[in-house]
Amino acid sequence: MAPWARLGAALLLLSAPPLAAQAAPAPHPLDPLTANELRTAVEVLRAAGRVTDESAIATLELREPAKDAPPGPREAFAVVYERAARTTHEAVVDLAARRVREWRAVPGVQPPFLASDYLLLLQVVRADSAWRAALRARGITDLNAVTFTPWMGGDYGHPEERGARIVRATFNYRGEARNEYARPVEGLAAFVDLDRRRVWRLVDTGPVPLAAAHDFPGPAAGPPRPPLAPLRVEQPEGPSFVVEGHAVRWDRWRFRWGVHPRDGLVLHAVRWDDGGRERTVLHRASVSEMVVPYADPGPAWYFRNAFDLGEFGLGAGSTSLLDAGVDAPENAVFLAAVYADELGEPVEVERAAALYERDGGLLWKHAQVLAGENEARRARQLVLSYPVTVGNYDYVFRWIFHQDGVLEHQVQLTGVLAVKGVAADADDPHGHRVQAGLQAVHHQHFFNYRLDLDVDGPRNRVVEMNARALPPGRDNPYGNAFTVEETVLGRELEARRRLEPSTGRAWKVVNPAAHTGYALVPGTNAVPYAHPTASVRRRAGFVDAHLWVTPYAPAEMNAAGAYVNQSAGGEGLPAWTRADRPLVDRDVVLWYTLGTTHLPRPEEWPVMPVQTLGFRLVPFGFFDRNPALDVPAARP
Repeated sequence: MAPWARLGAALLLLSAPPLAAQAAPAPHPLDPLTANELRTAVEVLRAAGRVTDESAIATLELREPAKDAPPGPREAFAVVYERAARTTHEAVVDLAARRVREWRAVPGVQPPFLASDYLLLLQVVRADSAWRAALRARGITDLNAVTFTPWMGGDYGHPEERGARIVRATFNYRGEARNEYARPVEGLAAFVDLDRRRVWRLVDTGPVPLAAAHDFPGPAAGPPRPPLAPLRVEQPEGPSFVVEGHAVRWDRWRFRWGVHPRDGLVLHAVRWDDGGRERTVLHRASVSEMVVPYADPGPAWYFRNAFDLGEFGLGAGSTSLLDAGVDAPENAVFLAAVYADELGEPVEVERAAALYERDGGLLWKHAQVLAGENEARRARQLVLSYPVTVGNYDYVFRWIFHQDGVLEHQVQLTGVLAVKGVAADADDPHGHRVQAGLQAVHHQHFFNYRLDLDVDGPRNRVVEMNARALPPGRDNPYGNAFTVEETVLGRELEARRRLEPSTGRAWKVVNPAAHTGYALVPGTNAVPYAHPTASVRRRAGFVDAHLWVTPYAPAEMNAAGAYVNQSAGGEGLPAWTRADRPLVDRDVVLWYTLGTTHLPRPEEWPVMPVQTLGFRLVPFGFFDRNPALDVPAARP
């Protein structure tokens, strides 16, 4: 799971030098803020007296223009946190006019976790005598060898936490090992009030012996296996795609991309060039929220869940630690991103994403056996890949463009399991042993995607498809018949839907005027096991359904609401859809919840092989024939 997304990068970035100012063409209205625009926004806020040296800029991003708005100036949206006053404000800055256009207080919320929160957490906990005594009882005297994992944890009804900025810290003993997560200081957790700078509760269920260090591959892994023969991807004529700023052209596809501080990788304005006519497929697609709930109810575990977007931010967790030939093929082009740290300084990530072509296997084929002819085509795919490290977990988000009009999404999970120290004779049903003295705890991952499809325009409707076997009888005399029932989802409450494998349930977004559509085809998925009354379930209400549909609203961007940190729950999709707004022939947004239940295995320790999840957006009547018929045969 992901205890923090922005921490590693943010601590590094607080001391990073500012980027050099560069002349650049005017950005597209949907492009992320440039380094110069980030600086301008902070300068304007300072000049207006809204930001001082004591302020923390929790969010600084493009305020994306509404779809139906006329062209206007680019605007920055900021969330400003004042630690001393315990206040949170939102600001909108008109960058061209250099003025603060909006400024409003947002009472009763906590902005995302900050690098300064982490530094304060270290200071408070290390000064706590009871914590130091608990470490001594475990034989640990070197405090610098103890690493901290911050958990925000939500609202559990503790009166001491109401209205305060709270972090719950757990600990690992790194020592000389590279893998800081392999030796948990089990049974110890500090509940910290950052406002009052005190540990208000220290959970200590008693020492558990530290496990032997199981580090990343090295001498302990044994001699390496014999290497395979080299396999290289070469494009002697260069790539087939063209990148112009944040715009990409490849084969029939046209789209824009960006890295959002909260959402991470974002697609915009995805279109298909149909004989010179660019047809719209979707306006915007991104992860809107994710949550990782753990299944252990113990005193030092029950609060362990992470909302990696709302509590930390996927964009600010990106790094340049990508290697050609490993994270992406040797033919990849790496793309840079820029965002602001909490001081408002722009920080560039030179290798935030990778764009590359790869072999896609067989595209289509039919062998004319009697004629001795083989009609077939080989597929090429374009991959836009965005890896992010969030604490002990690593995720890779990929959008894959196919030549037959399919747009596929994958998220890959790897990294290090969250483990707990256990006694040799312990019988704990909440996880599986991965090493002597270590148990990896059962958990789930849920991702919610906001998919603003515009199939040949914004006026669409959503149709659910379910396959049904026909009963034997006059219409089915041989018992083999089945049909597909199509149901238009008319209103929001009706459109809260779960998967149904027995009917092959899928959904298509249809343009009724053009009689064209695109279908959301699910892959492997899961249902939540946290009880509906659990804090994490209340806060992550989006897990209650695999599909939600809402009418387009510019302010509705994140499935669990705008302020997730320490929220009581009920925000986001559950609140918006209670209005039960009509959906037919409207500009609709699909919200798809993708989940997996992770039952850890010893084979996933000390680092996990990749697990892949995903879904596909498939043309369903968007074309009148196979759109890949015109793909030329491969050149010799």
